[in-house]
Amino acid sequence: MANSETILAEQTHPGDSTVETVTGEKYKGDGYYSRSDGLHTIQYSLVGFKGTIAIQATLAIDPVEDDWFTVYSQMYELDGNSQDSSLKFASKIENFTGNYVWIRAHLSNWTDGSVNSIKLNH
Repeated sequence: MANSETILAEQTHPGDSTVETVTGEKYKGDGYYSRSDGLHTIQYSLVGFKGTIAIQATLAIDPVEDDWFTVYSQMYELDGNSQDSSLKFASKIENFTGNYVWIRAHLSNWTDGSVNSIKLNH
């Protein structure tokens, strides 16, 4: 049985060039369900986003902040004012494998733009 859920709903930067950090809530990964394949897929959609998107995971059942580690990270410098949609929008799908108990999204060095959503499938 596959699960699909939004792990980070729409987020919009205030537009004042401050550096923002957002950490989403934890969501159950394959390890929580004792699945053997460990395959996870992340899908995200960005508009004018400038910053880093990371997907973090943990093997801990009841994690504290020090238990989290990054399994995927990508920096973006999209131009929200561009007429060229390839410079303004990004939609990506990434796969990673691991029997992670919990998964979360983390935005860092974020100075502009929006995240429409980040979805997890496993």
